[in-house]
Amino acid sequence: MGRAFEYRKAAKMKRWGTMSRIFPKLGKIITMAAKDGGDDPEMNPKLRTAILNAKAQNMPKDNIEAAIKRATGKDASDIKETSYEAKGPHGVLLFIDCATDNNTRTVANVKAILSRNGGEALKNGSLDFMFTRKSVFVFDTTESMDLEELELELIDAGLEEIEEDEVEIEDTQGETKKVITVYGSFESFGTLTHALEDMKIEITKAELQRIPNSPLEFTEEQIEEAEILIDKLEDDEDVQAVYTNID
Repeated sequence: MGRAFEYRKAAKMKRWGTMSRIFPKLGKIITMAAKDGGDDPEMNPKLRTAILNAKAQNMPKDNIEAAIKRATGKDASDIKETSYEAKGPHGVLLFIDCATDNNTRTVANVKAILSRNGGEALKNGSLDFMFTRKSVFVFDTTESMDLEELELELIDAGLEEIEEDEVEIEDTQGETKKVITVYGSFESFGTLTHALEDMKIEITKAELQRIPNSPLEFTEEQIEEAEILIDKLEDDEDVQAVYTNID
């Protein structure tokens, strides 16, 4: 399920947090959620999830509230989600998810970054069968949790796969903790969210990810070259996430 990429992405997110670069990206998601379903998190699961993810990245409360207000203000910009497909160095496939209020600007920026870093844009739809959009939830393991019981509880809500991993705790000297990752179909995002909330599980991350159907292995040197392009794309203010077929 692309776990190595998730770890790399987590390190990138941490750096963004330090630079306060991720806050505008998270703010866009909050604004879109509030505009689509209302500004009350209790009545808007999509907004509730966006706020949860923002808090997980230590986004200040004032920033979150400002993002919600932008959705209902007179000058609220029309932010839309859009995606681009591309090929990077050594045939690495890229799915680039964006949130933008100016599609012309975003297209130009993405194409420029690709051309300068060994990539090329593909026709939209080219990678439809190469990636599957999945609901992904992450939360800390507790002593009372049993993986098999969790699986049985969540199957009816749309669970497809559940994994437990040990990850390093941020800002520690090698300390680790166990986390559980739940995967479900794109359509099961809402039902899985409600099921986890009903079970009083404190979700640390909930999002829709594009998972490669046939991930490929690349050499360390090839991955490093591809990551230069990925980092440049992720630095763009309109790019929300970049998914690859790197195993």
